[in-house]
Amino acid sequence: MRWRISHAALAAACLSGCATMRAAEPGARPTSRDAAAAEALATRVESLRRARHIPGLAMAVLHDTTVVLARGFGLADVERGMAVTPETPFNIASVSKPVAAVVALRLAQDGVLDLDRPLRRYRGFAEFCDAVRGEGGIFFRDFACQDDRLALRHLLSMTANGEPGTRFWYNPPAYSWASRPMAEVAGRPFSTLVDSLIFRPAGMAHSARIHRALPLRPELAAVLATPYHADSAGRPVRSDPPAPQGDGAAGGVIASAMDLARFDIALTDGRLLAPEWRARLWTATRTPAGVALPYGLGWFLGHDGERRLAWHTGVWENQYSALYLKVLGDTPAERYTLVLLANGDGLRWESRLDEAAIERSPFATAFLQAFPAR
Repeated sequence: MRWRISHAALAAACLSGCATMRAAEPGARPTSRDAAAAEALATRVESLRRARHIPGLAMAVLHDTTVVLARGFGLADVERGMAVTPETPFNIASVSKPVAAVVALRLAQDGVLDLDRPLRRYRGFAEFCDAVRGEGGIFFRDFACQDDRLALRHLLSMTANGEPGTRFWYNPPAYSWASRPMAEVAGRPFSTLVDSLIFRPAGMAHSARIHRALPLRPELAAVLATPYHADSAGRPVRSDPPAPQGDGAAGGVIASAMDLARFDIALTDGRLLAPEWRARLWTATRTPAGVALPYGLGWFLGHDGERRLAWHTGVWENQYSALYLKVLGDTPAERYTLVLLANGDGLRWESRLDEAAIERSPFATAFLQAFPAR
C-alpha cells in the first residue's frame, strides 16, 4: 500500500489549536523502483519478525515526504487475535528522545530556552545531582554535575559524563531530566509541550504522552499493542506493561508507525523546526579537540558508506522495541526513512554505552540494502 499524506489531510487530522503549516520543500517523487524495493523489504522484515519471535510489528517506509509503504505484520493482541495495522499504537520507549529533542530546539528557536545555561540554575537540579551521585553506578559515578560546567546541551547530546562535552556515554536517566528545564522556562508541563509543539502540528492523532499522573486515553488504550516475551519454545507470553515513569524526556510516548511517519514529514517540511534548527539535530557533537562523536541532539549518527545516517532505537526488555532510521540525503531524492515498532524486544541488538552500532541490526541492514545509494 502506498500512502501520500497531503497537507489537506494533515490539516484535517490536526486537533483544534494546530499551528499554521509552512509550505513544504519540493519533495521527491516515488518511483516504481521504490515500490518494488519496499515490497522486497517487507518480505525480509516479515521473515526477521518470525525468526525473532516478535508477535506483532508495524512498518512505515518513506522516500522524503512520501510514505511508500505502511504495513502491519502479526498480532497486536495474541489472545484477542487483533492484527497490527500501521495505525496501531505502541510504546516507542527511547524513540521518544528524538521527539523531546525537537521540543528543546523549538523552544530554543523561539528564544525561550538556552541550551547552554548551567543546569544548576534550574529548580531541583542540585538535589538531583546529589541524589544520583550518591547512587553512582554506570550512569552517575562520573556525572559532573557539581558545578556550572554541565548544561542541557550535554544531556541532549549524551556528553554529560566525565568532563562535559568531551566523550559520548549513552545516559537515558540523565536525558530524562531534560524535560525539567523545558517545562520550567515554558511554564507548562513537558507532556503539554509535546502535545502542542509536536503531536498537534504534525497531525499525530494516534499518539499520546503517558506518565504516572497521565494515563493513556481510553480510545488508545483499547487498541494499544500488548507487550509479549517469548518462552523457551519461542511462543508468545503476555508481559506486564512497563512500570509507570515520571514526565521525563527519555520515554513516555505512545505512537503508531504512521504517526511517526507524520512526525518525520512535519520535521522535513519545516512545520516543527526551521531548516537551520532541524540540521542541529543531526550535527555530530564535537569535543574541544574537534573529534566528532556519534550523537547529535537526541539522535545517534553514523554512515553507510558515504551516506549519513541518523537513528534511534527503543527497548523495554521483554515488552516493546522500536527502530527509527533516516538516510540524510542532501537532496529529497536521496532521503529515505524506516520506522519499525514491535510488541516484543526483538528489534534490539547488543551495544555498549559508548558506541553507536547500527550495522548490527539486521532490520537496518535490510533497509539500507533495499534502498542503496544511487
